[in-house]
Amino acid sequence: MVAVIQRVSQASVTIDNRIHGQIGIGFLVLLGITHTDTPDDVEWLSKKIVGMRIFNDADEKMNLDLAAVQGDILLISQFTLHASTKKGNRPGFTEAARPEVAIPLYESMIGQLSRDLGKAVQTGQFGADMKVALLNDGPVTIVIDTKNRQ
Repeated sequence: MVAVIQRVSQASVTIDNRIHGQIGIGFLVLLGITHTDTPDDVEWLSKKIVGMRIFNDADEKMNLDLAAVQGDILLISQFTLHASTKKGNRPGFTEAARPEVAIPLYESMIGQLSRDLGKAVQTGQFGADMKVALLNDGPVTIVIDTKNRQ
């Protein structure tokens, strides 16, 4: 499971010309799920995301987490995070989990993030054509891969 975390001042996702989810200060999280991911990956990654201390404190040091700034999360599924670009110019997506594996893990991540954050998480819609808008704050972008925990 790969997460791209972007610290944002605001973010939204639009589906069929209608805002489906939006947040102010917080994290836009793009989530890529592969066929070997498990519920353990969901639990570990959720705690890592919620505990990520990348908001500035009074001394302008990245030292505060989402709870400290009363931040929110907008979670977007993005299978293209598992693109293989080794051959040619057309990416391959064989490492991305098929919907029957990915959807339950995505839904589990929504629930786990909500529990760990202590409030509802905004989301996109799995498999939909989404338009994501964000104002990256910093910019700060962090990539976490559950296969590289050490």
